[in-house]
Amino acid sequence: MNIENPIIEKIETTKKSVELFEKTLENQLNKKSDLIRNYPTVYLYTWKKNNKYHLYVGESKNFFKRTEQHFSLSKKSGTWQNALKNTKGDLYIIAHPDFNKSLTLDIENKLIHYLSGVKSVEKIHNAKGNPQNKYFPVEEFEEIFSKTWKQLKNCNKDLFLDTHEIKESVIYKASPLHKLNNEQLKAQEVILDKIVECLLKGDSNQLIFVKGRSGTGKSVLMSSIFYQLVNQQEFTVSESDINIKEIECAILVNHQEQLTVYKDIVKKLDLEKRNKNIVFNPTEFINLFKKKKREKLFDVVFVDEAHLLLTQNNQSFNGNKQLQEILKYSKVVVAMFDNRQIMNAQQYLEKKELKSIINIAKRNHSFIELNEQMRMMANKKIIAWLDTIIDFQKIEPLTKQRNNYEIKIFDSPEELENAIKQKASKKETTLSRMVATYDWPYNSKKSPEDSKYWEVTISNWSKPWNREIIKFSSPKDKSAIKGLSWAEQPQTIDEIGSIFTIQGFDLNYVGVIIGPSVKFRDNKIIFDTKKSYNAKAIQKRTLSDGQKKSFGEEFLRNELGVLLTRGVNGLYIYACDDELQKQLKKCVN
Repeated sequence: MNIENPIIEKIETTKKSVELFEKTLENQLNKKSDLIRNYPTVYLYTWKKNNKYHLYVGESKNFFKRTEQHFSLSKKSGTWQNALKNTKGDLYIIAHPDFNKSLTLDIENKLIHYLSGVKSVEKIHNAKGNPQNKYFPVEEFEEIFSKTWKQLKNCNKDLFLDTHEIKESVIYKASPLHKLNNEQLKAQEVILDKIVECLLKGDSNQLIFVKGRSGTGKSVLMSSIFYQLVNQQEFTVSESDINIKEIECAILVNHQEQLTVYKDIVKKLDLEKRNKNIVFNPTEFINLFKKKKREKLFDVVFVDEAHLLLTQNNQSFNGNKQLQEILKYSKVVVAMFDNRQIMNAQQYLEKKELKSIINIAKRNHSFIELNEQMRMMANKKIIAWLDTIIDFQKIEPLTKQRNNYEIKIFDSPEELENAIKQKASKKETTLSRMVATYDWPYNSKKSPEDSKYWEVTISNWSKPWNREIIKFSSPKDKSAIKGLSWAEQPQTIDEIGSIFTIQGFDLNYVGVIIGPSVKFRDNKIIFDTKKSYNAKAIQKRTLSDGQKKSFGEEFLRNELGVLLTRGVNGLYIYACDDELQKQLKKCVN
């Protein structure tokens, strides 16, 4: 297709500049004037506050009338127009001969999505999100957007960054602005249908259970629905347009780094303007009610990584099961769950309990299962090969047809480190890191007696692990990485991550050191709990029948499964166990 370049005009964000620009166009009888004055356009206000960008992205079939409406609100306190009034900024107007309503909405949505991943952007003031599906000419969208972004980048390289840099941002990856695939769209329809049904009936303590393996898009689906509800957007339910006002929502996650990501998304997309506190860890949420700081139930509570919820007492949670407690204080709970990611005895949900929850959800038509792998750019044969390792503990010969997904077994941790560092040195694969099974000692509260860092040590090779390097960094360096996930921090290329730093996140290339707790004997992978330092995984758990039982082997298998599925573009492995290393090399290289 021979698609034209967009027309992009950059002017100052003042009323005088817009009026002057309009008069200039009125005196021109050309294509640019016609497209901007008489056809749909996308526009972008940008200005700085405390050296951080603030943005407003919009689309309109009548740009100049729309800007009049914006300027009319400049006297109203608390509006972005008022904040912009006395600040010098830039206004970009984007036009194209193929623009129609659907295409401009998609361009607007993707601009917001990309710009939300830019670290220098503090807030986007209208991040409404309205991705389109089928329309004419949808096949031109990607190329038009690419050309648009390229021209914008030429205007301001500090704001419009290289796309690979944006796509490696955890905010971009967890953003609610992703286009959903067909499986997610069907799930979204079912979930919204059920939420509306429950709220209209006045139901309480209702559970919608979403099950899916790592990488099937549970978090993106959750954030997309949460975003629609918080923004009070209209959505279609049972073939009728229903707009439910003032729905109070919350997101819960029992993982500190993911909690930070969701808080950043809420702040950057300006979602906190209606609800000040909407992101919690589960204990904080439960204590709102137990400590009488709140009485009114939340309408909809989304629980990401629900397999991380506690199912027994511990020091931070004084209660029975967190899911039961959350249900008590919610009208509807949407829980994203993957039992293959449980690695802590305090989070273990007994099989009969899980089966009962799923059966109840199925009877209520509120059980959804996601199966399509979205994280890894690997073909079905590679996914099946990994599933065989994780589910059946077998290592079979791997197909030579690997498309662009790279799997390699290395002879030493040094070779693995060099390969990952080489990937991390390239712009397209900067987010490449090493991780390991939890088979070396670590204590976040004190230092080791005989060395500076807690380290992963194999023969004469060693590396710090689990956020060790930053402990000894300057206040300036610590400030520079504030808000960044472990994998985004530059110093972590020189240390090894664990399940506690990487769970819930992905990497371009992952280098996995399989430690001594994982062995290969009698043609099968086995797990040696005595070699693991993951105390919460290998400790015994008292079950409902009073029996004390260890699930260590199951949890260590889950740990290995999570680590092996972190890489979007490739998986590099070194195994400490000689027989395991030999079998992997035999079946892969």
